[in-house]
Amino acid sequence: MEQTYFRKGFGLKGAIEGALVSDYHSRVVDAVRAAGYALTVGDLTFRLAREFGFCYGVDRAVEYAYEARTKFPDRRIFLVGEIIHNPHVNDKLRAMGVTTLHRPDGGEFDFGAVRAEDVVILPAFGVTVRDFERLRAIGCVLVDTTCGSVLNVWKRVDSYAKDGFTAVIHGKAYHEETKATASQVNKYPGGKYVVVRDMAEAKVVCEYIEGAGSRERFVELFASKSAPGFDPSRRRSGRAWRAAMERSPSPSISARSTPSARRRRTARTRS
Repeated sequence: MEQTYFRKGFGLKGAIEGALVSDYHSRVVDAVRAAGYALTVGDLTFRLAREFGFCYGVDRAVEYAYEARTKFPDRRIFLVGEIIHNPHVNDKLRAMGVTTLHRPDGGEFDFGAVRAEDVVILPAFGVTVRDFERLRAIGCVLVDTTCGSVLNVWKRVDSYAKDGFTAVIHGKAYHEETKATASQVNKYPGGKYVVVRDMAEAKVVCEYIEGAGSRERFVELFASKSAPGFDPSRRRSGRAWRAAMERSPSPSISARSTPSARRRRTARTRS
């Protein structure tokens, strides 16, 4: 039986190295880096950040997509959304014959064109539990480039839902990674989540947990950012945040919510 799920690469890095260098390597950047990250031309100085470019997860996703094209040269290849948020990379994949599948506003990805003999690349952000199940049902080959850091967040959300906690996710509710992360609660009956965008929204959650907030305000604010049927008055909470979110706000939001969540758990234990 043909293997239809791949996550650890095809061992073709040597075959795609030339294409990657051609598409993403810059001699100008090399020159600036060699000059101590600063290059002066006349009265103009160019400065280069010491840390920049693709993270490990993005590097892996792009390499894996190139390997997939090499591994399956004669098959149709689809990509669920964007491999990463980089127009240059996505344009390169389209030029290689990779067809992008889109999600309409408020709807699901259209997999109607995908057949069992096709190859589908899952992006670095991952896909929702439902989308994964829909693709598996088609029987197509799946090349999963989901970032390892994203998977770690999924594991935490999964554990919260399994233990009956609401996952409080720091992210953008409309972002594909957030959708995929939040969907992990659907593995368990009654699994719930709420997405907070910033400290102001985290404060609303904490005030409600502490008994100072309004249920009506909470429900109104998070109506489109929480699981269907979510009732904040009947839930315990745990915290997670998108792997790609800015590092500084996430720990601050976590620290702000920790005392509130601890008091809420204590109150429920006593009830």
